Amino acid sequence: MSTDPRQDWQHWHEQREAAVSSSYGPLSLSGTHWLADFPEGRIPAVPGEWREDGDEVLLTAGAGDGLTVDGKPFAGTVRLGADHGPIHESRVEAAGRRLVVLRREGLWAVRDFDPGSPARRAFRGIEATPYDERWVVPGVYRPYEATRSVRVRNVDGRERGLGLSGELSFELHGGEHVLQVAVEDDGTLWAVFADATSGRDSYRFRFLRPAAPAPDGSVTVDFNRVLLPPCAFVDHFICPFPPPGNTLDTAVPAGERLLNPA
Repeated sequence: MSTDPRQDWQHWHEQREAAVSSSYGPLSLSGTHWLADFPEGRIPAVPGEWREDGDEVLLTAGAGDGLTVDGKPFAGTVRLGADHGPIHESRVEAAGRRLVVLRREGLWAVRDFDPGSPARRAFRGIEATPYDERWVVPGVYRPYEATRSVRVRNVDGRERGLGLSGELSFELHGGEHVLQVAVEDDGTLWAVFADATSGRDSYRFRFLRPAAPAPDGSVTVDFNRVLLPPCAFVDHFICPFPPPGNTLDTAVPAGERLLNPA
């Protein structure tokens, strides 16, 4: 990493665009198919039969379905759990498409990641504001005594639980602001937020991912690296909307804002 924050930001932005447009990046998601919507087991867009079986999914396929499981041609029945690793390491593949098993609040789905998706072919980059040191501010993280779960609407119209670990406070435009945040497995923070630009000069909401706080709770909040959520790239993701209190009453025209027009 260089000592010039502008160069560092430019490198981050270029790496981000490369990741988004990679073969199995978010632009390649061509469908999220909930098995409850297909009780007969047949998903029109996906080969094989997929059925829920308690804590697993049963996949049945014939040789003509053209599936591979764990890298080998597959015919028969196999039990599958939810995929948790990188998309390209998912167990099931169909002619270059990765079929990822997903579970959310007890419901099972199959996600179809297709490197040839229209969204990936149409991608022209991410519209982002160049680095500005004014968007880097000190913050303080204060954990809750226990993780709180709130119900929030997701972009697919359903409500789901969102776990929140504490509050991140910071000063911006002369005012004190607070966001409810989650703590990731690596200790970094994650917030879903909206601001005065949301739905106008930026996407409806965005993600903020500060580094792990210091032992005293201090943390740097860098809005230059605000991210578009996956659902800004394709409609098949189920991103949560901001929880109550996470809509800032000020404008944050920083970081990633929109997709560049095709």
